[in-house]
Amino acid sequence: MSINTFGHLFRVTTWGESHGPALGATVDGCPPGVPVTPEMLQHWLDKRKPGQSKHTTQRQEADLVRILSGVYEGKTTGTPIQLMIENTDQRSKDYGDIAETFRPGHADITYHQKYGNRDPRGGGRSSARETAARVAAGGVAREAIKALVPHVEIRGYMVQMGEMHIDRSRFDWDAIDQNDFWIPDAGAVEDWDAYLGKIRKSKNSVGAVVEVVARGVPAGIGAPVYGKLDTDLAAAMMSINAVKGVEIGEGMAAAALKGTDNADEIFMGPDGPEYSSNHSGGILGGISTGQDLVVRFAVKPTSSILTPRRSIRKDGTPIEVVTKGRHDPCVGIRAVPVGEAMMACVILDHLLLHRGQVGENQGKIG
Repeated sequence: MSINTFGHLFRVTTWGESHGPALGATVDGCPPGVPVTPEMLQHWLDKRKPGQSKHTTQRQEADLVRILSGVYEGKTTGTPIQLMIENTDQRSKDYGDIAETFRPGHADITYHQKYGNRDPRGGGRSSARETAARVAAGGVAREAIKALVPHVEIRGYMVQMGEMHIDRSRFDWDAIDQNDFWIPDAGAVEDWDAYLGKIRKSKNSVGAVVEVVARGVPAGIGAPVYGKLDTDLAAAMMSINAVKGVEIGEGMAAAALKGTDNADEIFMGPDGPEYSSNHSGGILGGISTGQDLVVRFAVKPTSSILTPRRSIRKDGTPIEVVTKGRHDPCVGIRAVPVGEAMMACVILDHLLLHRGQVGENQGKIG
């Protein structure tokens, strides 16, 4: 597999498999002098790691990150940063029965058709375990953003889980980090908990929608046509394991709106342009407006379930598959910090591109 890298100037290459000895990321293009320590990155990895509640896989991984290069005396040197996370709780025997079988909903069959070879232990590179490396790289990106544009804030949260939807009239930013679902409504947690409990007990799984918002991103980053900020954001979110759809701003709902409803009106405020609304998701023509960047992505139900599903073996014979092991009943829960990490990587990449091509914004208003 040759395409394991994303980014233009801030480039991230992830490596490793779900049940190998370790996985990690090589981060290149980070500016020098950025304060980075393992503890800073660990904060974000702890949000993603498994086994933290009854609603996630019970695989016990500390997800301790080691910085092997690119940082000296707590600051980046400008050289490649090598991050490593050891796997310590693999149970590869759980996958022995499916080495010759294609699990429905998984990439087993397509990996085999393309490469003629695959790592069946936990899905190898197609496992959600790969996203730990992205979160570590996203931690580096966050610190670099903080050095360049200190007021940027990136927050992710779930807005839907199966039949459950948040009530935006009760949106509470402070509630997000206070519950297992990352939902911005403390009053809804009990209902969400009961709903997912029923799904899990029925040996099933459910999908979710995650929203990621970046506040304080300056106007002007991104570029027209093929360098659009929303193009790279969409690609970044779609690259996350199990993601099947991405929206920017109003997204698919814009198809039902009239132009008078969708166009965000512009006014001159005391500190520059202000907008009546944010249907655009903070991006016009691929360039940021200075409003909140708003991205949503849909995560499919976990394909590893204990309910039997029909499939075939490598020799073409039929088989009924029950996927054993420890799996998330809703993988969307742990996708929240992954979405935040991808947002951070893309924003930093475009900040560096903007600085290299334009420097300061050229067009003054007012």
